[in-house]
Amino acid sequence: MTQIDDIKLSNAQIAWRAAQDIDDGAYVNLGIGFPEMVARYQREGCQAIYHTENGILDFGAPPAPGEEDWDLINAGKKAVTLNPGASFFHHADSFAMVRGGHLDVAILGAYEVAETGDLANWSTGRGGVPAVGGAMDLVHGAKRVAVITDHLTKKGDPKLVSKCSLPLTGVGCVTRVYTSLAVVDIEDGHFVLREKLPAISFDDLQALTGATLHTTDTVGDLIVPEL
Repeated sequence: MTQIDDIKLSNAQIAWRAAQDIDDGAYVNLGIGFPEMVARYQREGCQAIYHTENGILDFGAPPAPGEEDWDLINAGKKAVTLNPGASFFHHADSFAMVRGGHLDVAILGAYEVAETGDLANWSTGRGGVPAVGGAMDLVHGAKRVAVITDHLTKKGDPKLVSKCSLPLTGVGCVTRVYTSLAVVDIEDGHFVLREKLPAISFDDLQALTGATLHTTDTVGDLIVPEL
């Protein structure tokens, strides 16, 4: 089998690939941590409008080191800048936007994604976040939910599974997963492979996936820049 660590995408490359599918003018919420990287890699000529749960709409790039205004932070407590026309609002209003279906896309991390679209991205274990937080609202409020993640856990177990074993964030909510090895859609309760790294065979990828990968006539090459 191919040595996965030698070929897999970095987190930055996964974030870049996910960013290519965001439409110009889309209202987007990015999960805390790894998903925040997506904002760095917008397509040329494409400007998404980023929403953060703590009450900013249309925040911009991170400030230069030493120029942070710590009254301007995202949900992950990272300093941000503001684009012209940005707005502030109460936390309750922020969640009204989420629950009211006003977000086009939510991009989140994951511990597990099931072939039915179920998502587990929080844990009650040691060091885990003690509650599901806003992700529960995002996965059922956003019009499209995508996940970015490594294909495998640190122990080498599949993150794409037939059924989640961890506490669920949402049921049947994920439509696309961007992993370190592939781009996989969820359709009619199945994983459908759209793109894979050219360096890995379909059989090797299937062996690293915890449920059957279905294909259509064409599976594209997952090509990303060096970042």
